[in-house]
Amino acid sequence: MPTRILIVRTSSLGDLVHMLPAISDIARYVPDAEIDWIAEEAFAEIPLWHPAIKEVIKVAHRRWRKAWWSAQVRAERKVLRERLRSKQYDVVLDMQALLKSAWLVHQAWGVRHGLDWRSAREPLASLFYNVRHRVEFWQPAVIRQRKLAALAFGYQCTGLPDFGLQSFGREVRQSADLIQQIGSEGLNANDLPRLHHVDNDRGYAVIMPSASREDKLWPEEDWRAVFRRLRDAGCTLKLLAGNEQEAERAGLLIAGMDGAEVMPRMDLTSVARLLAGSRLMVGLDSGLTHLSAALGRPTIGIYRASTPVRTPLVGSNYTASLGDRGASPSREAVMASVEQALAAQ
Repeated sequence: MPTRILIVRTSSLGDLVHMLPAISDIARYVPDAEIDWIAEEAFAEIPLWHPAIKEVIKVAHRRWRKAWWSAQVRAERKVLRERLRSKQYDVVLDMQALLKSAWLVHQAWGVRHGLDWRSAREPLASLFYNVRHRVEFWQPAVIRQRKLAALAFGYQCTGLPDFGLQSFGREVRQSADLIQQIGSEGLNANDLPRLHHVDNDRGYAVIMPSASREDKLWPEEDWRAVFRRLRDAGCTLKLLAGNEQEAERAGLLIAGMDGAEVMPRMDLTSVARLLAGSRLMVGLDSGLTHLSAALGRPTIGIYRASTPVRTPLVGSNYTASLGDRGASPSREAVMASVEQALAAQ
């Protein structure tokens, strides 16, 4: 019989990315693990990127809380409760330790594991668990999640973190091979459908220069210095933006610059493909910057309103987590990291 496991980690983007190595560990150390994952509907694509995940159960806390007692939200919550009650799990593991995640754990059938009072971000959440584990709060998020999973299932995790995102790398290599093949053999009309998702530009950098909060932003002239260096290195620039205001700011940053564009809004899987094929990424501290590092791309993160102590960039390639809360990294520090990232090919 498989070991049926329910993982509870609903948000946010970066936090779900940090969870992926723990999933790889469980799949490695727990025989016949059958893993489901509860995630916020906006991020439900992320768990499905990992080959060990069987099913993603969507929740919509961000949308529900705007009209918690409306007929539609009550009906959706009822469907979720019935779904959680329909399956017996061996282990229900809350990797978030918030009251909103403990509420979900409480509705599921199975032995409920989570952090203890001292370790949980919201200590009251620990009262909902059958088994409580101590994992020191100060540790980086990826290590903390891996340790919690190891304690819940009784194994010792070893080795570098495996995010389980190898399929994106394979897509990039297959696309590159296809481009090379078409270049050598000549384009055939039958190849056109296969080229639909192939980016012929293999030398681009992804930039995430915008944020919804002013205290996260890095000076515009510093960004332009980075852009000029990347253009000198032969990179075209693809800028990401989360909303219209961010897109407008990104557009002003590259005004009059050839070989630079603000990308349209894309789903998360399309963004992941874009990142996986990039030469490097430079961005403000965001979930997408952490995703770039997890995909094994050289990645530079600029921290101004948060600290990299608990959420540094983690990946198999070059990473630099620069700055800290209230301490913006200098242009010189970022430029030096850009040079190292360009060399890490």
